[in-house]
Amino acid sequence: MTTTTPRSGHTQVRPPFDPELAAALALVREQIPPSLTPDLIGPMREGNDLMAVTLEMLSREGTVEVSEREVPGPEGDPDVSLLILKPRGVVSGAPIIYHTHGGGMIVGDNRTGVDGPLDWAVESGAIVVSVEYRLAPEHPDPAPVEDCYAGLVWTHAHAAELGGDPDRILIAGASAGGGLAAGVALLARDRQGPPLIGQVLMCPMIDDRNETPSSHELDGEGIWDRTSNDTGWDALLGDRRKTDAVSVYAAPSRAIDLSGLPPVFVDVGSVETFRDEDVDYAVRLWRAGVQAELHVWPGGFHGFDMFAPQAAVSQMSISTRAAWVRRLLAT
Repeated sequence: MTTTTPRSGHTQVRPPFDPELAAALALVREQIPPSLTPDLIGPMREGNDLMAVTLEMLSREGTVEVSEREVPGPEGDPDVSLLILKPRGVVSGAPIIYHTHGGGMIVGDNRTGVDGPLDWAVESGAIVVSVEYRLAPEHPDPAPVEDCYAGLVWTHAHAAELGGDPDRILIAGASAGGGLAAGVALLARDRQGPPLIGQVLMCPMIDDRNETPSSHELDGEGIWDRTSNDTGWDALLGDRRKTDAVSVYAAPSRAIDLSGLPPVFVDVGSVETFRDEDVDYAVRLWRAGVQAELHVWPGGFHGFDMFAPQAAVSQMSISTRAAWVRRLLAT
């Protein structure tokens, strides 16, 4: 597939969208624009039917106990809200899936994208804890990642109270949530904080520089194109963006030392802005001696499995991810 980028006029070549996903994308585009600019942050926050998740939905007709807790945030900052989902029949000492939601650092809440981790929890007898973090641009870095880390510290300290095992915590997130999950894992390593048994990084947003080939392939196409990526990173980092002042915890692609991290599952679509930075991160994890599994889903746009879950490639990605979590939690 050959496209001409509106911004530069240069011809770019990208893989084609999967046919099933292309049909779904046309419907998604009726509600979500391919290019998110700063003036659209407010309207996006006001609500979108495609992204809406209610607590009633998460209760799954009473089979999941749903609660919320306000816990201490970073020192000197407001409390952090944790959404706790406990499937019926979960036994004491269950593993915990700690979830950091997506939304480009600028939209979303602790219900966004939690359905997938809840599916894993139901299957594996685990508890889900999903953190609500402050959003940019009102709360730039390091607020989001520090909120997520504070929630993890509380979850680890109070795991037994929740019915979980403090030594069996898996962190998971998609898009911006994947970037935050990777950043929290680095923080936990460097601060000698809560031990993590694994990371699930779904199409993670991890490189503020926006300079890879895949970051140039989509402009005005798909979901979360180059313009959207600029919007999210500018909101999070402001004038520090693309400078040496950017923390590795905000943009994990910048981390030089990836050793000593827990096992990682990374997956991404072949037709999305984050493809190349995510592949590079997985390669560097291997070189650092970290156990990592990488999948690049052919024809997948950003968040394809959430927007088109019945498509064949979506079903493959969902089942593969769940199988990795199942194996990890069984050990």
